[in-house]
Amino acid sequence: MIKVTFLTNDGKVVSAPENSNLLRVSLREQGGIPFKCGGGLCGTCKCRIEQGLDHTDAVKPKERKHLTEEQFKAGYRMACQTFLNGDVSVSWVPLAERRAAGSRSEPEAAAVMPPPDASPR
Repeated sequence: MIKVTFLTNDGKVVSAPENSNLLRVSLREQGGIPFKCGGGLCGTCKCRIEQGLDHTDAVKPKERKHLTEEQFKAGYRMACQTFLNGDVSVSWVPLAERRAAGSRSEPEAAAVMPPPDASPR
């Protein structure tokens, strides 16, 4: 059995069999990793492997659509695509904080975007 520590969920520690999918472990044990589709399409389950990155399997093509090489090097993975073969500690940004950060940046983005009717002729 391996140990999974959900740092963002008050350091909750659970056990799982080797070669377990990280998102499935989170769902089964109420680990708290956010998700929507569970199939690598939406990117919602983006998380950071804080310890034990070497205990994860190879990066999948679906992850490459949502994460950059820099993010992979920093330990980011998509939980739905990640299988574990040893102990890991994982963290993530809660959805409420993601939404708050997104709403703050929208006005800034609108300020730099030209009006729709301002296209060159």
